[in-house]
Amino acid sequence: MVVSPPAWHPYCGVAPVPAAWWESWNFDPVLFAAIAIAGIVWWRRAGHLRAARKPAAAALAAVLLLFVTPFCALSSALFTARVVHHVLLATLLAPLLVAAFDMRRVSGSLAGWTAIQALVLWAWHLPAAYSAALSSDAVFWAMQISITLSAALWWARVLRAEAGAAVLSLLATMVQMGLLGAILTFAGRAYYAPHWLTTQPWGLSPMEDQQIAGIIMWAPASAIYLLCALTILYRSFAAEPAR
Repeated sequence: MVVSPPAWHPYCGVAPVPAAWWESWNFDPVLFAAIAIAGIVWWRRAGHLRAARKPAAAALAAVLLLFVTPFCALSSALFTARVVHHVLLATLLAPLLVAAFDMRRVSGSLAGWTAIQALVLWAWHLPAAYSAALSSDAVFWAMQISITLSAALWWARVLRAEAGAAVLSLLATMVQMGLLGAILTFAGRAYYAPHWLTTQPWGLSPMEDQQIAGIIMWAPASAIYLLCALTILYRSFAAEPAR
């Protein structure tokens, strides 16, 4: 049983109702072929590095969680799940890919990559772009790849930067994430048409769904960047006496 309007054909499938959610697995052969190709590329580039094996395994687990398990279908029903999906792309999958593929040589300034990551995130949360992603597989994957890749390149630059620059970049990212979340939380209407008819079976109005998603961006998602900044500060201060 599904409740998505005919106009929307999300890659993860039409929105499930709670009773049928756990049946909504995604076994797309193209996806599994892409995972296999990525594994071959990884093995040729960094498979011999012992330190890269655990991040690679964790990255694979993250991909399976986000695109194969019923969580993928849940993101067709709830904007809240889609926001969690995007946050995990940027803060979990992206840094794992940095570690798995040993992405140390990234050109460009840290400020530039900070801006690019923010622009990509905001662009995909424009209602028109978001609706396009949930009605076209090609646009959907453009969304997923651009969010993940821009975040990975940014993380690679953050990890190579001096402590002060890294902290400033992390705090800037925290602020822009929180601002986007605040806008979604206090908006006067529900912006995302693909979810106007899919949230009610889950006990939420489209506006409530959007507000919860905004709060997630505003608080826990932003806190991830704050914790990373505090960790870098702590380590930099701890290193001073050693020097």
